[in-house]
Amino acid sequence: MSRQQRKKKTAKSQLLRQHKERMFICCAAILLVMAVCLFVRFFGWISPNTAVFRKKLALLERQIMTEETAEALGKSPAGGQAGHAVFISVCNTAERASVFCGTGKDLRAAWKDAEAQTEKFLKKGNYDPVWVKVDVAESSDTLQTEELVREVKRARHEFCRYGIAFDRSFQTALLEAELNGAKIYEYENGGIDKKALNSYLKKSGRNALEELPEIYTIFQCRGWICDENNQVFPLSTDALDYGRRTETVDAEYAKELIMNASAFLVDQIQEDGSFLYGIYPRFDNNIDNYNIVRHASTLWSLICRYRLEPDEHLAEKIERSIGFMLDYVIYDSDGRAWLYEEKDEEIKLGGCGVAVVALTEYMEVFQNDKYKEICCALGRGILQMMDPISGKYYHVFHGDFTRKEEFRTVYYDGEATFALCRLYSLTGEEIWLDAAQSAVEHFIKEDYSRYKDHWVAYSMNEITKHITDNKAYYDFALKNAQVNLQQIRERDTTYHTYLELLMATFEVYDRMIEKGMDAGDFDRQSFLDTIAVRVNRQLNGYFYPEYAMYMKNPQRIRNTFMVRHDGYRVRIDDVQHNIGGYYLYYKNYDKLVSYGLSKN
Repeated sequence: MSRQQRKKKTAKSQLLRQHKERMFICCAAILLVMAVCLFVRFFGWISPNTAVFRKKLALLERQIMTEETAEALGKSPAGGQAGHAVFISVCNTAERASVFCGTGKDLRAAWKDAEAQTEKFLKKGNYDPVWVKVDVAESSDTLQTEELVREVKRARHEFCRYGIAFDRSFQTALLEAELNGAKIYEYENGGIDKKALNSYLKKSGRNALEELPEIYTIFQCRGWICDENNQVFPLSTDALDYGRRTETVDAEYAKELIMNASAFLVDQIQEDGSFLYGIYPRFDNNIDNYNIVRHASTLWSLICRYRLEPDEHLAEKIERSIGFMLDYVIYDSDGRAWLYEEKDEEIKLGGCGVAVVALTEYMEVFQNDKYKEICCALGRGILQMMDPISGKYYHVFHGDFTRKEEFRTVYYDGEATFALCRLYSLTGEEIWLDAAQSAVEHFIKEDYSRYKDHWVAYSMNEITKHITDNKAYYDFALKNAQVNLQQIRERDTTYHTYLELLMATFEVYDRMIEKGMDAGDFDRQSFLDTIAVRVNRQLNGYFYPEYAMYMKNPQRIRNTFMVRHDGYRVRIDDVQHNIGGYYLYYKNYDKLVSYGLSKN
């Protein structure tokens, strides 16, 4: 055989071998596909996301389906004609949670129904169930339309805490968190906003309702959530705390709240140093208004946060934010300075005050006198807005330094007086302390305790660091809290400035005790109990996952503070005041406990 023939034979053999290999690979692939199909047919395909969901649900089931809990929830079906009702909410943190309602003759059947619906949803797409929440209906009632209208209308906005089934079989049933989170409750006129309801149903893949029913089933649930760390939290069923986890707020937890909320504020600082001012999170709408006074006070809270844990990234953001604020400082021909609100073309007394507070805090923390001259110029601006004899302030000037409005808000008085005290600490010059004393005498004469004002509390705390022997100042500082304790304790909303008032007053009280001064009839235990109440009440305004998951963009607002009764508003000053109160609580926690604060 010639060399050429041998080459042809070798090439033919190689081609035949390659063909056999390809045939083998094709047959193996076909067999593999057939095996997968048979596995899916008989055992079902478990996607990674479904596996995550099943793991979280198993953790929830372990807590919920205990003999004791299952027996309590299984005694009286709360799902109307449907029997039992179980809701499963899943959220990927990037969009509003998807909620599935299962019903059945017993709790287990309802659970399986909800689970099957949820898994069907997860298998449709690449949805990551970061948070999984289970709600079990445990009480229900029926209301006629006019009864529901009255029930909703008399509730504080966003405080109607009932879920609603729009039919007896719970085919269309929404949790309280869904109804409030999607603005379906119509608080102005009472009842249900049909347009908002159908918009929500359509977006969640459910059928719209042609007509609202004449009879509604209202219900409440007992809930549990499994978070991103696979930790399960039982949720409260108490009226004001309904639907959120219960935490013990010790110093460590208070610091966690401060750090989380401060991180949110830092994220809001833009390139020019301004903040993204606020969000209405139900539909992820920005609040476009801006207020330079609130900018200054928010800056102050971030500097306090820096005290807890110095951070170069935070320091850079603080500097940038100060730079933005200083662009709004204007001077008159005599060198007096004011913080100017450009949009309203006016000067606000309070803006000058909190700017000084923020800048003096900065210089103390960073141990420099970088802004001393500006602070003194702002101080002279404050003095220009004050009657030194009566101690009364004039609140608002036009941008040309002429008078505009004698009174705007009582907050300005305390902010300005706090600033004057800070200026005395900065310079040691009596002019500032004399002016602050004049203002405090005015507070006492006009009994500013009737305003329940946290800025008055801050100013009284500051001035008693310098005027240490005037018992009247201490007594008024305590009175500012004592006469308001019942109202503060019973306030149903978070009202975040109350904790600041209480904690600033506590520092005054502690100073009195250390000096051996008589606190008179000051009810210390009632005071401490009220602090404990407010510390926990404010958690109702914290965007835990169980609250955030029903907003449009949960990851944007999780772990910060909001004002529930104003559309869950998240605004920089809302966050700042919460940080301020918890910051003072954190600083003084050990002393609070030593005086008798209950560890809740």
